[in-house]
Amino acid sequence: MTVTRNHEHKERKFNVNLLDAITSPDDVKPLTLDELEELAAEIRQLLIEKVSATGGHLGPNLGVIELTLALHHVFDSPREPVIFDTSHQSYVHKILTGRAARFDTLRKKGGLSGYTSRSESEHDWTESSHASAALSYADGLSKAKELAGDGEDRVVAVVGDGALTGGMCWEALNNIAAGERNVVIVVNDNGRSYSPTIGGFARNLTRLRDQLAQIRMQRSYDEVMETGKKALKSMGWVGERTFEALSAIKEGVKYQVVPSEMFPELGMKYIGPVEGHDIKALLQAFSYARTHDGPIIVHVATEKGHGFAPAVNHVADQMHSTGVIDPVTGEALTEAAPGWTSVFSEELIKAAHARPDIVGITAAMAGPTGLAPFAEQFPDRFFDVGIAEQHAVTSAAGMALGGLHPVVAIYSTFLNRAFDQLLMDVGLINQPVTLVLDRAGVTGSDGASHNGVWDLAIASVVPGIRIAAPRDPARLREEFNEAINHTAGPTVVRFPKGDIGADIEAVERLESGADVLFRPAGEADVDELEILLVVVGSFAENAVVMAENVAGDGLRVTVVDPRWVIPVNPELVGMAAESDMVVVYEDGIIRGGVGSALAEALASAEVDTPLRQLAFPDIFPEHASRTEILREYGLDPASGEEQIREWARGLGD
Repeated sequence: MTVTRNHEHKERKFNVNLLDAITSPDDVKPLTLDELEELAAEIRQLLIEKVSATGGHLGPNLGVIELTLALHHVFDSPREPVIFDTSHQSYVHKILTGRAARFDTLRKKGGLSGYTSRSESEHDWTESSHASAALSYADGLSKAKELAGDGEDRVVAVVGDGALTGGMCWEALNNIAAGERNVVIVVNDNGRSYSPTIGGFARNLTRLRDQLAQIRMQRSYDEVMETGKKALKSMGWVGERTFEALSAIKEGVKYQVVPSEMFPELGMKYIGPVEGHDIKALLQAFSYARTHDGPIIVHVATEKGHGFAPAVNHVADQMHSTGVIDPVTGEALTEAAPGWTSVFSEELIKAAHARPDIVGITAAMAGPTGLAPFAEQFPDRFFDVGIAEQHAVTSAAGMALGGLHPVVAIYSTFLNRAFDQLLMDVGLINQPVTLVLDRAGVTGSDGASHNGVWDLAIASVVPGIRIAAPRDPARLREEFNEAINHTAGPTVVRFPKGDIGADIEAVERLESGADVLFRPAGEADVDELEILLVVVGSFAENAVVMAENVAGDGLRVTVVDPRWVIPVNPELVGMAAESDMVVVYEDGIIRGGVGSALAEALASAEVDTPLRQLAFPDIFPEHASRTEILREYGLDPASGEEQIREWARGLGD
């Protein structure tokens, strides 16, 4: 069954299910208000159904359905770019730009990315999921449009309130405000990034949100007034003083809810707060913004998880990112095993009980990085700085200068943002700051900008730094404590995402602190090749399996876990000199990683043993499961074994 609806723009036919007819934003523009509200309900149901099955960023996207519909109703994408910061909140945008049918493939290999992706659609302008960058993109795009003679076009940046805790946003705002270019900044204010947004700016937004709540209350008081008047009239109570009393109540509330101006110092027009789930109000606000000349801020108050009670009531993060869940109850359908993060969290708390100088710092991610339990027990020694990794690291340096030992817990991929601070503010003055990097190596379904394959290469160039890569729970505890007891400079402890597994015991600990995990049995035959396999962190179990499996091919593989991978352990150089080949197996990029550092050490010591590397080439690993990514780049055990055999055959040629 179809129905025909006439609109001012053009006549179109829609299925009763409106979503089936949406292939581009052009299909959204003719819809009436009632149809937009119907479409919002259909999209909400689709998101709950599909994301529950695949996992993904459910809460944030449920909160921007009406907002995204209104944006595409008013603005002309892709001519007028809509840039999402961060683009984990772009699922509705993907649906409205013709990708609804692909949501079964969300975050799967070869399927839809969980973030905007330039290869998927002309409507996607960016790809990185790192926060606080959208305003700089918008500033640059607006300058490009102006120079191209298209300055009348609008550039729209949708910025979460959490992203505005990042310094890069304020650098961009400073430049946007200095010009008269048509940049529309939509502040999607749900009071949260991962967890509740912190800082002075967040308090100001909260005040305005509270005023919006009072405005909503004002509407109900208007209704009460009318109902009250009718009731009083029916009872014959029509005295002037009675109505004066009711009016006084009404005016008392009205006085409290007049919103104040925001960003006056920047000289930018501000409108809001706008009710983020009222499509009519959003259309009015965005229509005004599209006719305004110059930069403008539209402050939209939304609710994370809106329309799905399990998300709204999820105290920790309102289902910011979920695994597979029940689409009705919101309960997880897979049982979580103990993870690396929980082991670190326990060890940090234990250390903090013993040492009052231990403090914890994170960048808006207390829960995901394991610092939330620490914050509960040591609130005065916990510091969430917002999405501001640069500030986090330099602030940690200041704390270290003051006699504390800061533990900065962030995702590996976000260390990229704080490299200068690690190098110049911590490393240059040899401050005892410990960085704990969660999600190191392959993170999988979150894709290119979340994979933590660069931290070893980035951190290893800092003079005097020490980097640990624990292979199991026991080594994580051990190496973390060694890190916080190091006082001569910065330390890094890195570990991957996911389950931690069982301890992998060493067959021998060398004098230098390195662990031998596997030695070939018996004496070598004259034709057998001696291979030193240096393994980094959680690849240890794979390395032992590989060593065992190639033993029947005339290869004698000794597996060594350096534990502390930077600086290079001198004992490894000696072992390499006695081997026929060295293989370094790491979950980072080849260039600048552990293998590169060991190769430099061998060259410096004039050891000519050939060195080969099992690591990521110069690529951005796409979204897929960890197993799929490792197999694709030859880092799974089977591929690694075959590569070692091939290299060994090459030695004999």
